Amino acid sequence: MGSHPPPGPFRPDFWRSPLRGSWLTSVFGLVLLFGIPIIAITGLLSYAAYNPWLPGNDTTPESGLLGFYFFDWPTWPAWLYRVTQGAHVILGLTLIPVLLAKLWSVIPKLFTWPPARSLAMAVERASLLLLVGGAVFEFVTGVLNIQLFYTVFPFSFYPAHLYGAWIFIAAFAVHVALKLPRMVSALRSRSLRRELRTGLDGTRPEPPDPDGLVATRPAEPSLSRRGLLGFVGGGSLLIFGLSVGQTLDGPLRRTALLAPHGRMYGLGPNDFQVNKSASAMGVNPMSTGLGWRLELAGTDLRLSRAELLALPQYTYALPIACVEGWSTQQTWTGPRLADLARLAGAVPGRVEVYVESLERGGAFSEASLSARQVADHRSLLALRVNGADLSLDHGYPARIIVPNAPGVHNTKWVRRLTFRPPSG
Repeated sequence: MGSHPPPGPFRPDFWRSPLRGSWLTSVFGLVLLFGIPIIAITGLLSYAAYNPWLPGNDTTPESGLLGFYFFDWPTWPAWLYRVTQGAHVILGLTLIPVLLAKLWSVIPKLFTWPPARSLAMAVERASLLLLVGGAVFEFVTGVLNIQLFYTVFPFSFYPAHLYGAWIFIAAFAVHVALKLPRMVSALRSRSLRRELRTGLDGTRPEPPDPDGLVATRPAEPSLSRRGLLGFVGGGSLLIFGLSVGQTLDGPLRRTALLAPHGRMYGLGPNDFQVNKSASAMGVNPMSTGLGWRLELAGTDLRLSRAELLALPQYTYALPIACVEGWSTQQTWTGPRLADLARLAGAVPGRVEVYVESLERGGAFSEASLSARQVADHRSLLALRVNGADLSLDHGYPARIIVPNAPGVHNTKWVRRLTFRPPSG
């Protein structure tokens, strides 16, 4: 069987690029070796930011040990989630060309025949299959989520992305353990500086290698390794430049062509990003008009917007950062959640709050905030933004603004607050 592989890509002489080899693969692998752990860590931090131990906050309640976390999400510094989630999304996008180049460089290995000659090779091949499949699944679903193409998923994004992440992380760890010594020796075999100075005329195949990546019958080069590295690096820099602006306020906002919510909308106080509009969430002016009241559960208090405006008002510049990677800082005004807790007869720092929205059918129409979040003096029931009343799309008549919370926990169109003792 081994001497008569199936035709096509299973035959070694099918792959003829003179650029493939352990050194080139190791260069791409080194970049991913540093980048992927950052993506994994910031992704797990995003899970922790939802305070999944609070009632109703865990989007993957069936995840068991796969959904573990180590600490309660802090409210200081206010920009932390903006940085971690921005890094998760922007770095993930930036590494796509590197990942594709790495997959291209090792594609002959996917067609090795026979598939396994020993138990060790079978383990390596299985880890490779999970690694490649996991990487493709995580990056593809992540990009589709960023672009809000939720309807293309025949499954729920959150649990699928979490489970896929753990499969990918496990396969990545096994792959690194198996291949790190080989990667180090391959990187030492050639000089990166020399390769970057070598043009097309000087490009030669790498020496035959035990990994089987070097072509047995290489074609004449049509691109140097320098050109390939420049193409991949340039692609990554281009994607970075077209996406990083979604996490920043300022001139770069206008360059975020790849971000569905990254660009400027106008100069008005409410002219900034909207993830879900009021109409999309079933909220209309009739439900938010003069008859709207904020209910403080467990009390007889039903506060109108005018009564809320009569309470002490506080103003803070705080960011909103969403899981899709975009963020923006605006200036919010409203009563403190701590003051509303006192109105409800509760002691800030000793109670959580369960927030319910007028939103209909949304996955985040309800959310729990921790005692730490309630007690933070910057946590507001915002009534105004940038000196003007909230627009309907931004949560009029009232919305939650909590420092360092995921955007979906800054609930819009609030109708009821329930202060209660801490869970657990």
